[in-house]
This record gives sequence, C-alpha cells and structure tokens, in this order.
Amino acid sequence: MKKILFILIFAALMAASIMPKSVQAQEEKLVMAGYSGILKSNDIQPDMRVQKLEGFLAKYNSPLVPYAQNFITLADKYQIDWKLVPAITGVESTFGQHIPFNSYNAYGWANGNYSFGSWEESIEKVIRTLKEKYVNRGLDNPAKIGPVYAPPSPFWGGKVNHFINEIESFQMGNHLSSLTLTI
Repeated sequence: MKKILFILIFAALMAASIMPKSVQAQEEKLVMAGYSGILKSNDIQPDMRVQKLEGFLAKYNSPLVPYAQNFITLADKYQIDWKLVPAITGVESTFGQHIPFNSYNAYGWANGNYSFGSWEESIEKVIRTLKEKYVNRGLDNPAKIGPVYAPPSPFWGGKVNHFINEIESFQMGNHLSSLTLTI
C-alpha cells in the first residue's frame, strides 16, 4: 500500500513539474517581480510606417522600395523624421529613378557628384549626416535645411515638405482580398 501511495505521489509531483503553468500565473509572477509589462507573441505588430513607405515608393516605381525598413530604422536610430530622407529623394532624383549610374545617390549629395557603395550605405550616411550636421545645429525642418543643403534654391524646402505630406497622407490600398479567413 505504501509503495502504491508513494508511486501516486511521485507521479503527481512529476506531472505537476512538467505540466505548463498558466500564462496568467507566469505573468503575475513577472509583474510581482517588478516587470511592468509582458511581451506576448501576439503583441508584436509590424511597423506600419514601413508598409506605408513601401507602398508610397512603389507608387513612383522607386528602386528604393526594398529599403523602406532601412529608412525607418535609421531615422529612428538618429531621431529624425522618418519621412525626411525619402522626401529628399523625391525632390533630388524622383525617388532614386534619376541618378548617376551606380552612384546610389538619390539625394543630390555633392550636387550629384558623389557615389555611394550601396543603397544601405547611402541611406545610413545621409541620415547620420543630416542628424549630426543639420538637426543637431538647429536646422530641423526642410525650410531651415534647404539653404544649406540645396543653395540657392528657395523652393527646395517647400518641395521636400510637399513629399513629406504626401508620404504622411498616403493610404494603403484595400488589402481585404489578401486576408485569409479561418474558422
């Protein structure tokens, strides 16, 4: 009898130790331990700015579509408006369509006489330089950036603002046809 009781208790303890604890109990322990929030896999949302920028650039048949994530990530890293550099490409090169061959210079950098090694390199360098040499010195919007970035054009800042506003108001198409219905 004792042997059977021992086996039952042992089996119950083993089952309890391998049985997953409820998510709620785990969350309560983490909150009690000082965590302010729990990240669950269903809480991870795609950055809609990336999709918006991809759609916007695609509207212009831009070769920069695959680099929308780069623009967003680096703009966040350097704390500048994520729409600024893509808007500059609109003014300077019709979103990368009209650039010197293999220059990856969609920004009019050095009056178009500069070549980058790749789109990734160009996006990083332009965003970093705008932050360090413009924004950090108080030139924090296209109207202020324009006289230094694109002299003598008095209209450059307005054109960049136009594309910033166009990116901001861009509406993604109706994607209901791509949704999968599950029951």
